[in-house]
Amino acid sequence: MDRLQAVDAYLESNSDWTEGLRVLREALLAAGLVETVKWGAPCYTHAGRNLVSLAGFKNYFCLWFHEGGSLSDPHGVLKSAEGSKSEAMRHWRFTSPRQIKKRVLKAYLIEAKLLAEQPKAKKRKPAGKLVLPAELREALQVKKLSAAFAALSPGKQREYAEYINEAKRAATKQSRLAKITPMILAGVGLNDRYRC
Repeated sequence: MDRLQAVDAYLESNSDWTEGLRVLREALLAAGLVETVKWGAPCYTHAGRNLVSLAGFKNYFCLWFHEGGSLSDPHGVLKSAEGSKSEAMRHWRFTSPRQIKKRVLKAYLIEAKLLAEQPKAKKRKPAGKLVLPAELREALQVKKLSAAFAALSPGKQREYAEYINEAKRAATKQSRLAKITPMILAGVGLNDRYRC
């Protein structure tokens, strides 16, 4: 399936939001952005950088600005995803195509394009000390699992530790541990399937 068919299929699969997603797509293409598909959804780039993506959800459709945290947002429309750890990603939600103000959207896209043309700042928070949850520490007593975990990158180790820590109930922590054990043994990260 080529890119055009993939985008069309995505828009049609979001039947509640197809019209709104089409309006947004037209505005993004009119702004001169390059259309592609990433993470199974339409993504629009400029100057070789991901600028914005389209998404349809149960209660709304939206634009994801990949560097939205750096935009001025004079209309206060960009929101961080609930529980998001991302400092950059912001989304603009809609529940009707009538909510799309093309002139306002165009201004946001111009600012986002200018930002994409600038050299990307390399600022990273220093990673804190890895704190393993008790359940994972106990499971790592098995030598084979411990060796596989040690072979993972620090980032992948952190993803697994946070995944267990985020669960509130002991039963959920145990089910998550059962889910990730084969992944650790296979040497893959928790979120590898989402990485390009």
